[in-house]
Amino acid sequence: SHPLRGLRSMAQLPLIVDVAQAVQGAGLGIDPSELHGGLCGWLCGGGENTVGWPARVLADDSLPTPEAEGALDELRQVSAGQLEDRGFGFELLLPDVEDSLQPRAEALFDWCRGFLGGFGLAAGANPPLSDEAGEALQDLARLAQAAPETGDDEEDAHALAEIEEFVRVAVLLLHGDCVLAPRHRQSLN
Repeated sequence: SHPLRGLRSMAQLPLIVDVAQAVQGAGLGIDPSELHGGLCGWLCGGGENTVGWPARVLADDSLPTPEAEGALDELRQVSAGQLEDRGFGFELLLPDVEDSLQPRAEALFDWCRGFLGGFGLAAGANPPLSDEAGEALQDLARLAQAAPETGDDEEDAHALAEIEEFVRVAVLLLHGDCVLAPRHRQSLN
């Protein structure tokens, strides 16, 4: 295998069409963006980075383990890597920017819904959140309940980009509180 292959795959999520195909093949019955949100929520809440993650994230033990090196396995590896390595730029799995805003906005709100579900499963009822992260979680909850009211003009595109950026920052904040901080505390003891 090519020496740079590992680097590239660490840095970039698989294509959403590939994930959609894998989701369908595995019979998961969930939108790819919502599934990625669930995975990231699970990881941010301290859930185990495991090959059989869909069964955990979707709380259904009958779900199959994704095939090694397939799109779902790659999604897990890249997402975990992006969350751990602050320099890599954490990404949300959303439809292409070229798509019209409506499906992108819907996918973003779906992503937030998935994130809340996965985070709740992993972190439990009272995760150790700072005030800032607690507010971020509430904001994500509001977004998860939102319905897109977008036109297709530049202003809407700009607003959506801002929300997307906000979600990314909120996720990294929650990951920091629930995963990195406890790990740091352990290493101090």
